[in-house]
Amino acid sequence: MRRAIPAIAGAMLALSPVAPAISQDSVPPSESPPPAGTYRLDTLHASIIVHVNHMGFSRYPVRFTEFDIQMEFDPAAPEDMSVTAEIDPASLETHYPRDDVDFDAQLTGAQWLDVENHPVIRFVSSDVTLTGENTAQVAGTLSLMGIEQPLTLDVTYNGGYAGMVPYDPQARIGFSATAAFDRSAFGLVYGIPAEGSSFGVADRVTVNIEAELLGPALAGAAEE
Repeated sequence: MRRAIPAIAGAMLALSPVAPAISQDSVPPSESPPPAGTYRLDTLHASIIVHVNHMGFSRYPVRFTEFDIQMEFDPAAPEDMSVTAEIDPASLETHYPRDDVDFDAQLTGAQWLDVENHPVIRFVSSDVTLTGENTAQVAGTLSLMGIEQPLTLDVTYNGGYAGMVPYDPQARIGFSATAAFDRSAFGLVYGIPAEGSSFGVADRVTVNIEAELLGPALAGAAEE
């Protein structure tokens, strides 16, 4: 995490909706490390997927499509990083394949996430512990269903760069993160299997986050 990983190749950017296609004659992106500063989520390149165990047979996926992440980032002092994330729970999607029931509405309703009374899920970091060259544990507080509980993210820094005019004229960094918690700690107890049984929806919830964030504009970008 202390050392910026080489920049994303120009050919990869050509496949991304972040920029117009890059010709084969284009100069590869600069390998200059991303600068310190405030970074905000690139919503075109991010996902939050939650899994819960269903009856012991599968890890059922649930996706949130509306969320934001803000990070104070310094590649020279990653232990000083801070991050705040907010999720709109009403953006839950399950891709339930039938039209016999609105399954997304059930999960966002009063029996489950109760989004009318609890419209925001929030995580605020409090401490960063480096665990490797590009990995860290980010501890903080998860606010869900009006209840606050400690949560630790296992985070991998995937790299970043200062930008590439004109295709990607802002600094860009990328992270992968995972976490796990018991939903019962937040009052979400409906459907938890009885002790000794797996018949139901498990208490344990796992979260997988992929996020690219955009930071300060590359010097000279406005003139290009």
